[in-house]
Amino acid sequence: MKELTRQQQAVYDFVKSYIEEKSYPPTIREIGAAVGLSSTSTVHSHVKTLIDKGYLVSSPSTQRTIALAMPENKQRHVMDVPCVGTVAAGTPILAFDDVTESLPLPTSLLHGAKKGEAFILEVKGESMIEAGINSGDMIVVNSGLGAENGDIVVARVCGDTATVKRIFYENPKIRLQPENSGMEPIYADYDNVEVLGRVVALLRRY
Repeated sequence: MKELTRQQQAVYDFVKSYIEEKSYPPTIREIGAAVGLSSTSTVHSHVKTLIDKGYLVSSPSTQRTIALAMPENKQRHVMDVPCVGTVAAGTPILAFDDVTESLPLPTSLLHGAKKGEAFILEVKGESMIEAGINSGDMIVVNSGLGAENGDIVVARVCGDTATVKRIFYENPKIRLQPENSGMEPIYADYDNVEVLGRVVALLRRY
């Protein structure tokens, strides 16, 4: 955000402390009295500048029309991640329905995902239970990460089916290994496997 003059900083500091203490903003006259400004038009001007610079936001639905803007560092650290359907932890099934909703997630969970690279899928099946991934869990996937041997990935098999498995690059085929000792791995030609992303986080409903 842009730097503030000394007077603008004084106005902002008072508004911030007032809101944090009382949970609602001060009036223009209260701001003026606190910072030594008798002219309400001057206070209005400072408040407008703080809005323009991104420190405050206007809230026209209330009589007291200002609120604190979310700090830039907090904005950078949260990303809306779309929920795009289901994926099999078992026999591969068709994945990716229409986006049903988005969840705001800390970027620390996303392993450097850029906007548009992360998505959420609901897991169906029990082939990954020994890795702690249960049917009904939601996995967060970063499509911008490469997958190495042993990574848990979402992979599309033969063009139109997708599954979550642990991947191993072997010759002459790729092995998609379940984490369930009662299930067999999937073997597929390299040309028939598309890695859609690496699983980077798990969400569970209680």
